[in-house]
Amino acid sequence: MNYIQSILRSLGQVMFQNNSYSGLLFLIGIFYNSAILGAAAVLGTIISIGTAQIFKYSTEDIQNGLYGLNGALTGIAMWYFFGFTTTTFFALIIGSALTTPLYYYLKKIIPPFTAPFIIISWIAMYLLLLILKVPFLSSTTPPEQTFNFLFVSAKSFGQVMFQDNTITGLLFLLAILVNSKRSAVYGLYAAILGSLFGLILKEPFSVINAGLMGYNAILCAIALADEKRNSFFWISIATMISVILNVGFSKLGIIALTAPFVLSTWIILKLKLHKRQPATSYS
Repeated sequence: MNYIQSILRSLGQVMFQNNSYSGLLFLIGIFYNSAILGAAAVLGTIISIGTAQIFKYSTEDIQNGLYGLNGALTGIAMWYFFGFTTTTFFALIIGSALTTPLYYYLKKIIPPFTAPFIIISWIAMYLLLLILKVPFLSSTTPPEQTFNFLFVSAKSFGQVMFQDNTITGLLFLLAILVNSKRSAVYGLYAAILGSLFGLILKEPFSVINAGLMGYNAILCAIALADEKRNSFFWISIATMISVILNVGFSKLGIIALTAPFVLSTWIILKLKLHKRQPATSYS
């Protein structure tokens, strides 16, 4: 197995791009913003791929990055929220490893997407914060008074992997464009729509401009994008649902991660399946 290719494809699969060049651009984008988060992404990916090999899961799935993507996100999340320490180093290793069997069993009943990353990261955050008393890294977001259209579009792409950086976001968009023009166009549309919908819901400008209303929408759009003419409709609905869920999680004091994307996409897939099923006749 080509390990470099598997690592890069894992990073690409975070945004559904089974392409090594896309994965490389994602990795460059992360390192451009933060070397420590770039290292976390690589380490998390390696751990989850190694775990899949230990359990003898499908070599094809491993090679295509399906087991590495959740490990990559979990690795980034651990060091993004808590920084690099001995404790968070082991949290990254254990968390990334656990995403692998969780993905394996979830895919038997439902498209897992990034659900393993969400579940494991929430559990890890609870344990680190409340049991081990590891605090979040301090961060401050200065208040903003205007909507920045350019920043919000780029940063929405970056925020998929916790990168609050315009250049990184543009590199992420380029990474998608390299593999799929359709995904790039739909993703850009969803980023803008999600951010505008956040404005309608009166979310703070600083939150919207940071891309926090658009990143889940981008994932929804790419996951649902196809050649059918009604794609814009379903993507638009999923985008608005994801923003509502994002706001809802925030009101509850829960870090949303990519949960709004996963829940919104599951809902839309269920609705599309229901729509395709023929009506039952009782006559």
